[in-house]
Amino acid sequence: MSYYRVFAVKPMRLLLIVNAVVFMIWIFILFTNFNNSEDKTSHIEEYEQKTLALAQSERRIIKLKQSLKNRYPNAIDYIDAHVKRDLPTIYAITPTYARWTQKADLTRLAQTLLHVPNFRWIVVEDSDTKTPLVTRFLKFSGLQYTHLNAKTDINFKLKSTDPNWLLPRGVSQRNEGLRWIRENLPANTDGVLYFLDDDNTYTLQIFEEMRTTEVASAWPVGLSGALKFEGPGKCENGKVLEWYTAWKPERPFPIDMAGFAVHIKLLFQHPKAQYSNSVPRGYLESDFLTGLKLQRQDMEAKANECSEVLVWHTRTEKPKMKHEEALIKQGKSSNSKMEV
Repeated sequence: MSYYRVFAVKPMRLLLIVNAVVFMIWIFILFTNFNNSEDKTSHIEEYEQKTLALAQSERRIIKLKQSLKNRYPNAIDYIDAHVKRDLPTIYAITPTYARWTQKADLTRLAQTLLHVPNFRWIVVEDSDTKTPLVTRFLKFSGLQYTHLNAKTDINFKLKSTDPNWLLPRGVSQRNEGLRWIRENLPANTDGVLYFLDDDNTYTLQIFEEMRTTEVASAWPVGLSGALKFEGPGKCENGKVLEWYTAWKPERPFPIDMAGFAVHIKLLFQHPKAQYSNSVPRGYLESDFLTGLKLQRQDMEAKANECSEVLVWHTRTEKPKMKHEEALIKQGKSSNSKMEV
């Protein structure tokens, strides 16, 4: 009887134990599924929150871009199309002064520069202050720019009847641009310096040519020096072998201001290099380049081994304004508020 009880009870106990284990496993599975469900719900909620935040950020960015575009027309499109992180930046210094054709010249030049990527235009006025005309023009130019001013010393100021070659021009303005670069750019900046006159004519190709300058580069300039072109005349293997000029060929660099570029690093290696009002006629470029400790053999040949003219030394014809000036003297200007 005892054996029967033992064998009768054990299966019952075993069944209870098995049922208990199954029940615990079932409870564990339910608990796990519940937690997983909570985790999934939490992840879904987190995903939805992030998606909502991203959408809100995108709407803010769109509004910001539109606001910027309203305030600075073409600026956003320019940045999107022209800022390329893998290209060296060209820093171009442009001296400018008040005259009847100033805005027309700057406008024509800006239309070219809008097509040049990674470009900063450093515009320096020959003025005691920044003028409203140039300030407004640059604000709506769509270009990356720096606006400066530096007045030319009266002792070196050309009179209206003086020939252009009598005194060096743009000295104070170029030096002010050099000062800004040295004070605002890191010494290891990968960029190129170019001096960009506001009445010359430039192809887009010349900017891409100068962008690869490692130390200093040169190319021919059309209609310069009373010649078909002036500057490098014969080049091979990326080096200038001969120079083409008619006036003072003994100059260290018989070259036009529009015919060379230098790497930004040189400005920091030679911090005292700048332009001078005291140099002999025609030596403005040579004095600056020798101040950077450069020699003719250092110049890298550009423009397809110096075989192409990609920039021209042009000048805007001075307009005949005798009737307008006569009306101004009489206090009868056509429209004093009209900006030309």
